[in-house]
Amino acid sequence: MAKTVRKYSNGASKDVERAMKKRKAGTLKSGGSGRKVRSRKQAIAIGLSEARREGKKVPPKKSAKSAGKKTAKKSSKSSSRKSTKKNTKKTKKKSSKKS
Repeated sequence: MAKTVRKYSNGASKDVERAMKKRKAGTLKSGGSGRKVRSRKQAIAIGLSEARREGKKVPPKKSAKSAGKKTAKKSSKSSSRKSTKKNTKKTKKKSSKKS
């Protein structure tokens, strides 16, 4: 059997584990705003970014280009749906007030 290469080092997994425990305890805070982290995914992201900062073996973040394209496609679809809904609704004209 061929030995597979690890994507994440043991040290990186320890950092993620520590972040998850802090989140469970309610003491994990986000970097920018300092708010408490409740999301599991956000806790994992914080652990991985700390491991990257310390130089541990962690794959690089996904590029912003692909993330931007996905959000742009989603927003354009939703905006086109909204515009068709607005066009189908009947708008009532406000009558001017007489003094």
